[in-house]
Amino acid sequence: MKGVYFLLYLASISILSEAQPTVPQPHAFKFQSFNSIQEVGRSCSFIVIIKTSCSSIQFTRDEISLAFGDAYGNKVYVPRIDDPTSRRFERCISDTIQISGECTYQICHVALFRSGSDGWKPESVTIYGFNTRPVTFYYKRFIPNGVWFGFNHCSRAS
Repeated sequence: MKGVYFLLYLASISILSEAQPTVPQPHAFKFQSFNSIQEVGRSCSFIVIIKTSCSSIQFTRDEISLAFGDAYGNKVYVPRIDDPTSRRFERCISDTIQISGECTYQICHVALFRSGSDGWKPESVTIYGFNTRPVTFYYKRFIPNGVWFGFNHCSRAS
C-alpha cells in the first residue's frame, strides 16, 4: 500500500513540474484615436505608479503617453506623462502620477506610447482608481517606439 501512495506522489510531482504558469505579455495595440476622448466630464482621480526597470537606461527623455480603461468603453488618456526637466522614469525608481479623467469601472486595459530615441523599460504600472481595486500590469520589457504597447485583460461587458 505504501508503494501505491509513493507512485501517486511521484506522478503528482511529475504532472505539477510540467505545468507552466501563463504570464500575460504586453503586446502592440491598434487603439482608436485617444485624441477624440472628450475633456468634458473629468470627474475622477487616479493614482498611477510606474516603476522603471533596473535594466532600463539611466533615464529617458522620450515622450511617454498613457491610456487605460474598463470593459465598458470608459477610457482615460494622458498625452504626456513624461517630464524631461525632472528626469522622470529613472532606472530603478517608482514615479507616482496623479491623473484626473473619465470615471471607470474596474480597469482592465492599459497601454503606453513612447516617442523618441532613448528607449525605456518599465517594470510595472499600478493604477489606483475611485471605487476600483488597484491593478498592476507587469511590462518587464522595452516599449517599442511609435506604437501603443500594453495589456487588455477585459472580457466583454454584459
